[in-house]
Amino acid sequence: MATGAVPTSFTGLKSRDHRGLGFGKSSDFVRVSDLQRVKFGRSKVAVIRNSSNPGSETVEFKPASEGSPLLVPRQKYCESIHKTVRRKTRTVMVGNVALGSEHPIRIQTMTTTDTKDVAGTVEQVMRIADQGADLVRITVQGRKEADACFDIKNTLVQKNYNIPLVADIHFAPPVALRVAECFDKIRVNPGNFADRRAQFEILEYTDDDYQKELEHIEKVFTPLVEKCKKYGVAMRIGTNHGSLSDRIMSYHGDSPRGMVESAFEYARICRKLDFHNFVFSMKASNPVIMVQAYRLLVAEMNVLGWDYPLHLGVTEAGEGEDGRMKSAIGIGTLLTDGLGDTIRVSLTEPPEEEIDPCRRLANLGMKTAELQKGVAPFEEKHRRYFDFQRRTGQLPIQKEGEVVDYRGVLHRDGSVLMSVTLDQLKSPELLYKSLATKLIVGMPFKDLATVDSILLRELPSQDDKDARLALKRLIDVSMGVITPLSEQLTKPLPNALAMVTLKELSSGAHELLPEGTRLVVSVRGDEPQEELEILKTTDATMILHHIPYSDEQTSRVHAARRLFEYLSENSLDFPVIHHIEFPKGIHRDDLVIGAGTNAGALLVDGLGDGILLESPDQEFEFLRDTSFNLLQGCRMRNTKTEYVSCPSCGRTLFDLQVISAEIRDKTSHLPGVSIAIMGCIVNGPGEMADADFGYVGGAPGKIDLYVGKTVVKRGIAMEGATDALIELIKEHGRWVDPPVEE
Repeated sequence: MATGAVPTSFTGLKSRDHRGLGFGKSSDFVRVSDLQRVKFGRSKVAVIRNSSNPGSETVEFKPASEGSPLLVPRQKYCESIHKTVRRKTRTVMVGNVALGSEHPIRIQTMTTTDTKDVAGTVEQVMRIADQGADLVRITVQGRKEADACFDIKNTLVQKNYNIPLVADIHFAPPVALRVAECFDKIRVNPGNFADRRAQFEILEYTDDDYQKELEHIEKVFTPLVEKCKKYGVAMRIGTNHGSLSDRIMSYHGDSPRGMVESAFEYARICRKLDFHNFVFSMKASNPVIMVQAYRLLVAEMNVLGWDYPLHLGVTEAGEGEDGRMKSAIGIGTLLTDGLGDTIRVSLTEPPEEEIDPCRRLANLGMKTAELQKGVAPFEEKHRRYFDFQRRTGQLPIQKEGEVVDYRGVLHRDGSVLMSVTLDQLKSPELLYKSLATKLIVGMPFKDLATVDSILLRELPSQDDKDARLALKRLIDVSMGVITPLSEQLTKPLPNALAMVTLKELSSGAHELLPEGTRLVVSVRGDEPQEELEILKTTDATMILHHIPYSDEQTSRVHAARRLFEYLSENSLDFPVIHHIEFPKGIHRDDLVIGAGTNAGALLVDGLGDGILLESPDQEFEFLRDTSFNLLQGCRMRNTKTEYVSCPSCGRTLFDLQVISAEIRDKTSHLPGVSIAIMGCIVNGPGEMADADFGYVGGAPGKIDLYVGKTVVKRGIAMEGATDALIELIKEHGRWVDPPVEE
């Protein structure tokens, strides 16, 4: 394993001679000429020193994990690994609203009206403000829109609405200069503010060429920085994963490292001009990449001693539960780490409808930080928080003499478990359908999105033949039936899995079960290490990680990280299922956000093999669908079409909500296919990096279709564009006809 050290004023250099030293260019470029390999702890360390100034301060980098080409700072990315402690930042003023760690997490959204429609935009801003937003962003794409911003601001002030307004700028430095005279904050996209739109070309740069491009950026960007200083206007340096420049991608790829370096090019100019009233954002439609980028950003800021606040968001999250889940996974994960000072939940819905889920997520983050929820301190050596690599638990292996197939009780790509009641067993066919099995002559069979195992807290009586037959039929198709030890001892169900606690294991009570009975162990994760030692001698099929929802002081995320650390340190490869019990009466959005935050924060780090959600008064199908959405949002098990859907703004060239619903209605049955639905192409085709096919507004009433990042059909009339998209999917062999209801 190699690490590197560079001057603190120097965030990187990509060296073609030393593979894996994936640094990026900086405006204060220096030559690195001396590479020495020395011993550091148990690892080999590549120490890079500046030969022109041997005494200069250096910063050590290391691979994100064994063999990884991504080099990251040695420093941690958060204040504490065992509890939520909010990261300390400076205060940035946006109008009369203060952002930073000494203030509440601020919530915001973005208008969807045509900015030139002053009355319509003002009305929408007022509705958003009435819902409780702290800031509102408005797209400003040209001179006419910039002129309209003065009228928008003045009209709002006359109506006693003083909510700060943020201008969203792409490709238009002169427009930014104009609107900085009336708005409170300017968002610039470092991928396209001074650079041309990315062509996704691999470019070769000499040192002089690279330096000239940086000088061009400084020349274009400096007037805006100086105007923001003059007028007291704040700024967001907002990187988008999908709109990195060709220069950045040539050096770093379409990666979190490239996202950070893209933002730092602009931040260095701000700092050079002594302008510090700015925040960072690192948005992506993929929550895993988004989380990695923010963590890398903070780790590098810690190295440099920077303390700028963070704006969090998952871009193009989509609509409904899907959009809320993706946002909860990305934003909730970072809030649990104590990162984030303002958030936006981007939904393909009216902007005022974003405010409620945004507030719920902010409140969850604030409460967790205020309580400093966590566990006792522990050493963390195995979690890979800068690059994703899944810890895969050992799936069940069939044992000699077993009469049923246990290999299907867990799924290799992530498992969904559900809690079932005795009442549900009274109607077996309805239960089978609820579990998403395929019914053939009334008999259940597993399908693509079938629940893998069920938890039955109470077994039917021995004389309830119908209920026991229903369970036998599930067991026969390799669905696990898990029941508490006490139930299995008093009303044994053949071939069921017995759920035991660590105390029951230690007492030996499980030894009363028939030989060969499969065990499922319920663990909190914050037990004393001596209590966990029993796991070393236990042959468990899986572990259920469970912290009662009512426990106000223990963080289930940190308890789980502690558990995974113990398992890795002791080479225990049990599959771990995240088991979350929600209280009666919980709001659906709180359940989605809670699941995305508490389980998603672990799954994005590759920690966990599945999910079990319980809520006494929520519909069974809702809990099942939420579980599958969570796994898909964490890039694990893909059971339906994936959509990258932008939330709409003033640039949108069609009714995004209507078109999105139409496309989903006709294509939602294509698991493994990803479709981007974009109102315009402002963030570049790269925003569709995860998508197989793209439906993009090219001009009013016209649609362009993409395959990956490449446009293949232009100017299609909107009336026939959805059918043209389906034909494109068919041409590429990705279409199947919708299943017919039996």
